[in-house]
Amino acid sequence: MPISLFFTIAVLAIVGGGCFIHLYRKHVQGENAPEQSVIVTILDKQSIPLENVPIGHDDQEYWIYVQKGKIGPKREFQVGVHYFHALNPGDKGTLTYQGNQFMHFSLHR
Repeated sequence: MPISLFFTIAVLAIVGGGCFIHLYRKHVQGENAPEQSVIVTILDKQSIPLENVPIGHDDQEYWIYVQKGKIGPKREFQVGVHYFHALNPGDKGTLTYQGNQFMHFSLHR
């Protein structure tokens, strides 16, 4: 086999790996992700106790689980304590997020 074939495969593998890393960082980790707003339904919420927390910090993490539409994808976001207590399963509203970071929730009444 010619060496150019191995070179071409190596270049394609490097380019493919670079594209994968870029997409992973943007869509999974939220790096340079655009701010998006979507209408969702709150499915559930959960508080998780933390260990070895410094004095003056929250001793729990607060999470909400949302779904876009009736059959859309389900996502989870870590929220602040005020949002956690204000939102209940079944609430509908506009969720604003950037990547995997929660920004705001506007309740529809």
